[in-house]
Amino acid sequence: MATQTHAAEAASAPGMPQLDFSNWGNQIFWLLVTLVVIYFVLSRIALPRIAAVLAERQGTITNDIAAAEELKAKAVEAEEAYNKALADARAEAQRIVAEAKAEIQADLDAATAKADAEIAAKAAESEKAIAEIRAGALESIKAVATDAATEIVSAMGGKDDAKAVAAAVEARVKG
Repeated sequence: MATQTHAAEAASAPGMPQLDFSNWGNQIFWLLVTLVVIYFVLSRIALPRIAAVLAERQGTITNDIAAAEELKAKAVEAEEAYNKALADARAEAQRIVAEAKAEIQADLDAATAKADAEIAAKAAESEKAIAEIRAGALESIKAVATDAATEIVSAMGGKDDAKAVAAAVEARVKG
């Protein structure tokens, strides 16, 4: 019978206890207590930890951005230094090339002057030798002409006057 009474009591109960108005005061009290406990747990424990993590992330991001800006500035400075060094190296190379050209030109001018001097000296020697050969040839021609004229005068039966023949050859040679 006990089961029948229990079943009869259950049948007379209103249904879900959450919807029973007689329990609402108690339920609202515990709801408020639970919400206050959750609020304090979240505000005192969970939210500060989340805020600390967010602050740490923000600090890391800020530091990383600052480091990136600093590295970017260093990279720009390094690029400027590289470009300046490259320009200096090119200028130095141009200077070296100009110096080498000037040195080569000076050596070439000196060698040309030396060669010109040697050529002039050899030309002077050659002209002197030619003048000596001409003088010798002229003397040989005079001697041959004098001998030939003397022989011709003798062959024609004339008197060979050496002085007259030499004067005639000399006059003819001068023009």
